[in-house]
Amino acid sequence: MRLTKIPYGRLNARQKENFNFQKLSAVLADYGYVTYRLSDDWEGADLIAQHVSGDVVRVQLKSRLGFYKKYRGKDLYVAFADGDTWYLYGHDELLARVLKRTRIGATRSWKERGGYHFPSISAQLRGLLEPYRISGDGTPVRRNRRLTTA
Repeated sequence: MRLTKIPYGRLNARQKENFNFQKLSAVLADYGYVTYRLSDDWEGADLIAQHVSGDVVRVQLKSRLGFYKKYRGKDLYVAFADGDTWYLYGHDELLARVLKRTRIGATRSWKERGGYHFPSISAQLRGLLEPYRISGDGTPVRRNRRLTTA
């Protein structure tokens, strides 16, 4: 079999979501999580992430930073990538901070459509996002081999 990398831009919307699920899963593995893709949104979640401790979080996967009234009060996390950087934030926790420091609450999008997403991330937003930045390493972990002596 010969593998050829595919350009992300050639993928359709569903394929991009699957691609991003796999990328996020690899990053979360470095933090002790295993992920389970849901076949449909369950209470707003696209996936479940379970930590080795047993803790479980529901995650909505997005293509950019955004907030939505329909996610309020659901104890939902949101993950998105900005370039090579992933962010995973508690929706309601970060929303409260963003509403205090930005004007999204006064926008037509928020008031009439119930959501707001940011087309790009300003320096101010990047500062608010910093505690939620996660990074991973796709390098396989090699097992330490024990040398046996006779």
